[in-house]
Amino acid sequence: MADRRRRSRYLTISVLHIIMIMCQALTDEPRFAEPIPNVTVALGRDANLPCVVENLGQHKVAWIHIDRQMIVTIHRHVITRIPRFSVSYDNQKTWLLHVNGVQQQDRGYYMCQVNTNPMISQVGYLQVVVPPNILDSMSTQSTVAVRENQNITLTCKADGFPTPKLRWKREDGQGISVDRRKKVLAYEGEQLNLTRISRTEMGAYLCIATNGVPPSVSKRITVDVEFSPMIWVPNQLVGAPAGTDVTIDCQTEAHPRAISYWVFNSVMVLPTKKYSTETTENSYRADMKLTIRNLQPGDFGSYRCISKNSLGETEGSIRLYEIPKPSAPPKATEIKSSANKEGRKSTPAPPKRQTTIWPAPYNPQYPRRTERPPTNEEQIVRAEQKPRGDASTGSAYIVRWSAPQLMIVAVQYILTGPYMPPYIPQNGN
Repeated sequence: MADRRRRSRYLTISVLHIIMIMCQALTDEPRFAEPIPNVTVALGRDANLPCVVENLGQHKVAWIHIDRQMIVTIHRHVITRIPRFSVSYDNQKTWLLHVNGVQQQDRGYYMCQVNTNPMISQVGYLQVVVPPNILDSMSTQSTVAVRENQNITLTCKADGFPTPKLRWKREDGQGISVDRRKKVLAYEGEQLNLTRISRTEMGAYLCIATNGVPPSVSKRITVDVEFSPMIWVPNQLVGAPAGTDVTIDCQTEAHPRAISYWVFNSVMVLPTKKYSTETTENSYRADMKLTIRNLQPGDFGSYRCISKNSLGETEGSIRLYEIPKPSAPPKATEIKSSANKEGRKSTPAPPKRQTTIWPAPYNPQYPRRTERPPTNEEQIVRAEQKPRGDASTGSAYIVRWSAPQLMIVAVQYILTGPYMPPYIPQNGN
C-alpha cells in the first residue's frame, strides 16, 4: 500500500515537470539579440549584413530587400535569381546575408524576418558609395577654339554617390578671371563662364570632381584663343661695320600658328652661308632672328619680318646701316737710325753710366737739377721730334711722357728754368 502511494506521487511529480518544461518552451519565443547595423561599402566591393536571433527553435529566418520588394533568402535557401546573394548560419544564432560585387541597385533597406505568430522583424540599411565619374557626353569637348574678346562657357558634368563637387583650375597655376573683375585660383560649379576672353587666358583648364570616395577624377579642356598676328621690333635701327656679322630680331604673337619669314629687297631670305634664320616658339609667342655674315655694302638696307596666319598678316621693318670700324688704340713707337745714306758708320755710344731719374720731386734746397749736356757724339731728339735731312748720324729716339710727368716738368720749368732731359744711352746697331 505504501509502495503504491509512493509510486503514484513520483508519477505525479514527473508529469508536472514535463508540463512545466512544455509550458516554458511555449512561452520562450524567438527574439533578436542585437539590431542590424547600417553597412557602407564602395561600388564593386562585398558586403555582409548580420541578423542575430535567440530561441529560434523550429522557426525560420528570411531576408527581404524592401526597396525592390524582393525575397532574397528563406532559412538556408536563396530565393532570388541574382547569384551575387547568399546566406550562411554559424549554428549558434547569427544569420549572415552576403552580397558580392555590390551594385548601386543593391542600395537600400534589408529586413530580417522570423515567422512567429505574430511575425517579428528588424531592418538594416546597405549604403553603396560610388566614386565620381565625369560624363564626357554631357561635358565640353577636350579642345575648343574661340576668337579673342568673345565669350565662352565650359561645362563639366559628373555622377557618383554622394553627389560630386566640381572645381575648375588652370593647369599652369594661373588665376581664373571671373566676370573680368577678379581672379581666383579655383572656381566651383558645373559651368565656367569666360567673358571677353584674352590670349593670356589661353591654355588647359582642369575640371576636378570629388565626393569623398577615392579616387578623384578630372577632365582636361584646352582653350585656344584665336587672333591675327602681331609683331614687335625691339630695335628698328641697327648699325654695324662692314666685314662683321650682325643679328636682327622680331617678336611675334599669333594663333593659329603663323608662317614667319624675312624679306630683303623684295626677295624672301633663305638660309645660306650668307644668312641663317632661327625661330623660337613658346605657346602663341615666337622670336624670329636673322643673322647676316660678313657684311658688304650691298647688305645694308631695310629688312622686313613678315608673319601671317588664317586670320591676317602683319610685318615689321628693321633698317641696317653701316658704321665705321673702331680705330685701334695708339701704340708706343721707337725710331732708330744707325747710318746715313752714304753708308757711313754711326758713332758708337759712350759707355753707360748712372744717371738721375727725371723728373724728380722738387726740393727748394736744390733749385735746379740738370744732367751734363750731350757730347758731340750724342744727339737727343725731344718728344715728337724726328731727324731731318740725310746728314744726321748716330742713334736717335723719341721720348714719350705721361700726363703726370708733363705736369711735373711744367712745374719744374716755372720754378727752376728750362728742363734738360736725362741722358739715356742707346746701343748702336
